[in-house]
Amino acid sequence: HAVVARALGADVVFVEIDVGTGNGGSRSSVFADNIKNLAVCVAGCRAEHAFGASSPRSTKKGDLRLMRTLLLCGLLATALPLALTRPAAAQSGADPRVGAWTLVSADSSLDPPNQLIITREHGAIHVVMSGETHLNITANPNGHDTPAPGNLGFNQIKLRKIDKHQVDVIESKDGAVIATVHEKLSPNSKELVSTTAIVGKADQITVWTRTGGAKVAMDPFAGEWTEDFSKTRMRQSPVLKIEADGSGGVRFLWDFNYTARFDGKPYDLQNSRNDSVTLQLVDPHTVDAVYRRDNQVSQNDRWVVSADGQQMTVSITGTLETGQKLTEKLTFKK
Repeated sequence: HAVVARALGADVVFVEIDVGTGNGGSRSSVFADNIKNLAVCVAGCRAEHAFGASSPRSTKKGDLRLMRTLLLCGLLATALPLALTRPAAAQSGADPRVGAWTLVSADSSLDPPNQLIITREHGAIHVVMSGETHLNITANPNGHDTPAPGNLGFNQIKLRKIDKHQVDVIESKDGAVIATVHEKLSPNSKELVSTTAIVGKADQITVWTRTGGAKVAMDPFAGEWTEDFSKTRMRQSPVLKIEADGSGGVRFLWDFNYTARFDGKPYDLQNSRNDSVTLQLVDPHTVDAVYRRDNQVSQNDRWVVSADGQQMTVSITGTLETGQKLTEKLTFKK
């Protein structure tokens, strides 16, 4: 026991052997590496047998328990890196909350945002809430605090997975826990119940219902789109660019420009015959856009992205300044 410990670099405190009975003992410093600790423990058991020790069996059983513990640690140390290096695609299905959700107001005891979108981005979970209030956070599902700047009430967030259908979201401010949100998904994955616990206040319950399938990590609308003139009569700028604005909304660059969120609120337009636009996310692949001019609805668009994310169809109905009715369908390719 002592020889192996010393050979591996441990400091030996003492060694004692009763030459009459073969009983003995030794003590050495403990290694950070459990494999080395296991080697020392095995050497101690082998030494007892070599000397024919008559020490109580409880001592040897204790050594065997330690050996089993160290072997388990060794197995975990081997298996964990393998699990962590699995392809991201294999892990992407690990969070069934991913998707688009709409508030079921009748089952809620507070007035939260009315839409919730959860996506995976580069291994992290991105959450956007929109409506009367707005929330935009990105957190790593590793149980560690993640900075959450720009949010009222907290600046850190931590995700702690309980099982396949439950997760705790812990909100903190400067290291102090402000609230814990327990999220539980129904067995059919169509309903999400969030229970917010704040010290000194009654629990707040929010119920969401799924409005679309799982949303892919990259927003299907984002990118550069080229108009397919073979499928449309209306010729506009050939390239349409849609990009995330960094706050849960989109930046739309075409013949006219705007930046807006999917919250049903009006946003100003630039270089357009219309004054404002409101966006509503129907599902992860469908968006409704309503345009107004002089406080009157002047145009309705519906954007639909194909399942493979390579084609977008924009259906337009509206009224021009001259009073002429407009109906058109535009097709774009990514």
